[in-house]
Amino acid sequence: MTAPDPPHRVLVVEDDADIADYLAIVLERRGFEVATRHDGAAGLAAARELRPEVLVTDVEMPGMNGLDLAEAARREDPTIAVVVITAHASVDYAVRALRGRADEFLTKPITSQALLHAVAPLAARARGERARRSARTVLAIGAHPDDVEIAVGGTLAAHADAGDPVVILTLSRGARGGGTTNRQNEAMAAAERLGARLFLEDLPDTTIPPADPTVGIIERVVAEVRPAIVYTHSGRDRHQDHRAVASASLVATRRVDTVACFQTPSATVDFAPSRFVTIDRYIDAKLHLIAAFASQTAIRDYLEPDFVRATARYWSRFGTGRYAEPLEIVRDASGVGVPDGAAHLTAPVTTAELTRES
Repeated sequence: MTAPDPPHRVLVVEDDADIADYLAIVLERRGFEVATRHDGAAGLAAARELRPEVLVTDVEMPGMNGLDLAEAARREDPTIAVVVITAHASVDYAVRALRGRADEFLTKPITSQALLHAVAPLAARARGERARRSARTVLAIGAHPDDVEIAVGGTLAAHADAGDPVVILTLSRGARGGGTTNRQNEAMAAAERLGARLFLEDLPDTTIPPADPTVGIIERVVAEVRPAIVYTHSGRDRHQDHRAVASASLVATRRVDTVACFQTPSATVDFAPSRFVTIDRYIDAKLHLIAAFASQTAIRDYLEPDFVRATARYWSRFGTGRYAEPLEIVRDASGVGVPDGAAHLTAPVTTAELTRES
C-alpha cells in the first residue's frame, strides 16, 4: 500500500501578526503545513531550514522587504513558488514582483478563496519540479580531472543508463599533472561520453584548501542541482587535495540524504568500504571514460585497462558479480520518506537498483 503524500509546506512571512495568523489558519484548514515568520531575515532563514514549496510574503516589512526576500529565496531554491501580497494594488508593485520572479500577486484584504486559489496549484507544481530535478540526481565530486571516472566511472555509467541525471564537479584543472588545456578538454570529452553535466573549477592543483573557497563552490553546485546522492573522495588518502576535497564535501553536502566516499589510486590501506557496486555491465563504459584522459593514460600505469579491471575484479570478492567499485558510506537516508514501492528513486548505490533488466 502506498503511503499518503506529506502535506504541502508553506512559509508565511508577514510583519502583522494578526494577518499572518489568519493566512496560516486558512491554509492549515485545507491541509497545508504552515510556518510563520514576521520579518524578511527570519523568513529567509526559515526558507533555508524548512524548504517550503510556497513562500507567501508581504512586501512592506522592516529590514529586508518581501521582494528582496523572494529574490533571495529563489536564488537559493529555484523550485520555490512565491506569492507576494501587499496593501497597495499599484502597477509598480506588480511589475517589481514579476521581475523578482514572483508567481502570484495578491492585494489586501485577501479572501480565503483567493489565497487558496493562488497557493494550491503552486504547491503542487513546486513539488513536481523538485521531484523532477532531484529525486535521483547524482553529483560526483573530484579534485582533479579523471578522479571520479577512475573511482566510480562504472557506477556513474550505471546511473546514466538508468536515466539518472549525472553531474560532475571537478575542483581543479590538474595543472601539475599536465597541460590545463588538454586536461580541461579531456574532462569535457569524458563528461560528453557519459552524458553528464560538468562543473569545472580552477582551484590550485596540489594546494586545494579544505575550507573556503572549496566549501562554498561545492555548496553552490549542491544548491543548483539538488542532488539526492553524492560521491566524493575519502579522507583516507595520501594525496592532500583528495583529503581536502573529502573534508570540504562532508561540510557542503551535510543536507544531502546519501553521501559515499570512493577509492582513488592514492587511497591508503585504511580505506574501509562497506558497499560494493557491481559494474559487470559497465566495466567497458568505465574504460571508455578513462580513455578520454589520454594525457594521463600515457604516463599512469594504474590507468592501464588490465590494471583497472584487476582492481574492480578484486573488490567483487566482497560483493556480487565479476567487477565492483567500493564505497565508504557516510550517510544513507535513502529510505526516509520514500513511499512504498518507490525506494528505487533514492537508493542508487545497490546493484539491484542500478541495474535495469535488459
